[in-house]
Amino acid sequence: MREREIADRLEIGDLLARYAHVLDVGDWARLDLVFTADAVLDHTSAGGGRGTREEARRWLAETLSRWPVRHHLIGLPVVRFEGDEAEVTVPYTGTLVPAGGARGTGLVRTGGWHHHRMARTPYGWRSGELVEEQAWRVTGERGV
Repeated sequence: MREREIADRLEIGDLLARYAHVLDVGDWARLDLVFTADAVLDHTSAGGGRGTREEARRWLAETLSRWPVRHHLIGLPVVRFEGDEAEVTVPYTGTLVPAGGARGTGLVRTGGWHHHRMARTPYGWRSGELVEEQAWRVTGERGV
């Protein structure tokens, strides 16, 4: 690997971690640091919609507010570069804890893949498209 590709992979990994962190802490303004202004985000497999960054911001804020404690983990991304663009697939798992805590009902665990189409911008790598592929979801569990 050349130095530029190594640097790009590190920056893309940081971008993916930033998205997971935004989901966990609910700092929805920081979606601007992950997605381009004209990005399309598709959360239909998770019960959401397909729309603009602003529409996704509203949906995420409203939907995830039901679970005040959130923990998303990402795996190692698969990256395929095409010049200043990249197709990126990263596995994820998420745990959503309801207001009553993990001992209450309403705990949700989910997992799948996020598929991104990214581009190098003057501000670094950004995602111009996200397609969530939710593979599984377990609900109603009680924690220990």
